[in-house]
Amino acid sequence: MAVLGEIRNRPWLLMGIIAIAMLAFVVNPDSLEKLFGAKPGVFGKVNGEEITKEDFDDQLFMLQQQAQQQGQPAKGLEQQAWNMVVQSKLIKQQFEKMGLKLTDEMFWNQLQFDPMFAQNQQNFDEKGNFKLQEIKKQVEEAKGTNVEMYNNWLKTRKAIEYRMMARQLFANLSAGVTVGKKEAEEMMKQRDQLADIDFVKVDYAAYAQKNPVKVTTQDLADYIKKHPITFKREASRNVGLVYFPAAPSAADDAATQKEINKLFSEGSEMSGGKENFQNTTNDSMFIALNSDMPFNPQYFSANQLPASIKDKVASASIGTTFGPYKEQNFYVVSKLLDKKPSDSTLSRHILVSYKGNQAGGDVKRSKEEAKKLADSIGAVVKADPSKFAENLKYSSDPGSAAQGGSVGWTTPSTPFVPEFLSFLANNPKGATGVVETQFGYHIINIEDKKSGSMGYKVANLVKAIKPSDKTENEVYTKATKFIQQVQGKSFNDFANLAKKNNYNFSNPKEIGRFQGQLPGLGTDKDEEVIAWAFNKKRNKGDTDIFTVDGTGDRIVAYLNGIQDAGTADPEAVREQIEPIIKNKILAKQITDKITAAKATSLDQIAKLFASTKQSAQVNMLSPQVAGAMEPRVAGAAFGVAKGKLSNPVEGMTGVYVLVKKSETVNKQPGDIKQVIQALQGQNSQQFGQNFLKSLQDNAKIEDYRIEVYNQASQQN
Repeated sequence: MAVLGEIRNRPWLLMGIIAIAMLAFVVNPDSLEKLFGAKPGVFGKVNGEEITKEDFDDQLFMLQQQAQQQGQPAKGLEQQAWNMVVQSKLIKQQFEKMGLKLTDEMFWNQLQFDPMFAQNQQNFDEKGNFKLQEIKKQVEEAKGTNVEMYNNWLKTRKAIEYRMMARQLFANLSAGVTVGKKEAEEMMKQRDQLADIDFVKVDYAAYAQKNPVKVTTQDLADYIKKHPITFKREASRNVGLVYFPAAPSAADDAATQKEINKLFSEGSEMSGGKENFQNTTNDSMFIALNSDMPFNPQYFSANQLPASIKDKVASASIGTTFGPYKEQNFYVVSKLLDKKPSDSTLSRHILVSYKGNQAGGDVKRSKEEAKKLADSIGAVVKADPSKFAENLKYSSDPGSAAQGGSVGWTTPSTPFVPEFLSFLANNPKGATGVVETQFGYHIINIEDKKSGSMGYKVANLVKAIKPSDKTENEVYTKATKFIQQVQGKSFNDFANLAKKNNYNFSNPKEIGRFQGQLPGLGTDKDEEVIAWAFNKKRNKGDTDIFTVDGTGDRIVAYLNGIQDAGTADPEAVREQIEPIIKNKILAKQITDKITAAKATSLDQIAKLFASTKQSAQVNMLSPQVAGAMEPRVAGAAFGVAKGKLSNPVEGMTGVYVLVKKSETVNKQPGDIKQVIQALQGQNSQQFGQNFLKSLQDNAKIEDYRIEVYNQASQQN
């Protein structure tokens, strides 16, 4: 619930979030406004259909809301939003091409089957009937009274419509996917047939140790040429990064320890040395003035407290101090302020907000009017709790209102506003009262209470161990010296110098403009480094130095490659395809050697490669040989005549030569009808995935985002 620290999920009407079913992707940078400016425009096209700022912004908004609800970072979702918009357009285009139509009537009839609604039991009555009319009524009420909520619903509806079109589209397509009796019989045969073989395996890795091979750039390029779709790439950059952390020195650590000791026992400078953490009569104010972390008035269980004190608080008296002690990169002194049983409380509330406050939204009433209304409702509910439900219409918290006002079971450690928690802690079951918070006036009714474990309120005086100016200057000097040494030099020189000095070096090779974070780095400066690398003024070999905000850390970047949209640069994907090509080269060498030897037995081949003869039982459906999946070997086992030496087989992990000794049948349970059904389901699912991939592979997708960014950056 947003107004109470977002501890509950927002209702469907407000949030409008669940990503398009069947569509899941990866991530990237900051906000649309920051990247592209507020200018309206076209960010791309899908088969000639425009992707507008509104399309993009709506999807981004929804993803950010979803991320917040799940406790995930709401930044860096631009690429995911873009991918979803593209695929939504493709689905809609194909849907309409097939002559299908999603009417308003169909939308409402199918709404109960959408995951957003189907997975929430609150949308169904006790008999399991979908509360369609109630939902329609809420939409209509929002349309007339809450513009923001209604606009969020329109965004939600758009996403739901895409999901409905996707389901209908794939249902129509998969209806034509059938499995014949012969296909099922062949599958059962492959499942049940076993072949006993003797074989010799020439392992690629073992052979390469004595016969090393080198994969050239041309080898990589030739392989890519044979697989153009697989290696179709968006624009990317190859960047070398050296990270210089401004880690606090031993002197910085000692200085921080000295500072917290002074605040603990000697006195703060602001008080002229008279007030310290031990003698202060206002712990929260002392922490507000002297600590690097704010005062937290909540109660916590012992296990939620720092490891240094969690075993000590139970026996400690109120006012006891602990420390100073070190906790990660902080020095801490803790004071036990209170301890009491951590009761669990079941409560509900009605929030009456007013214009200008944190939850006010489109509310027009003044604070005085809100107070008057809240007192009136509070008096009514206090006299007759059954009147609570009928007054929910006044609540500015739709999340709890949709749940009958309930905020669920809470404890003193629940992240609610302090005033709300205080009322729950200090009043018995059945109590009703009006409480003011930053969100407005809450009419709170306590429905139930349960005794729990002991809770502890602790004041923590915290000082972060930070690098001093001297330390930061040393890091700056080191980074500056390094960039001077590598300017105008090759990337190998850059990498070798970094490794020679044991600097933190990384080389992400296919950085997307909108991926957000850099592998091996992960700082708030990542997006700026990416933007720098994609600036059209950049040339291969350019270097620059960046300062991470608030830390003094430095990053030296080297632009090692510029990949325009099209086919992947061979060297950028070397790590991905080099092992495949290397194995193919090795396979040819091994096969040629076997052929040249004109061997007539497995023993001769084993001797030729200093290997051993092995035995195995193989199956076409599960082609495992000596712990490795080898479908070609299984195929050869059933294809070669009994007792005959097979031709060399290029496997996944080595080259095999085999002799089939016998074939047997091990009949597995399951009749042909079951096999047909299983194959049908499997094929339908696979077809849907392949169809969606095919749509994207064959679509004309134009992405103008980089150009838009460059134009915006020139104007700034």
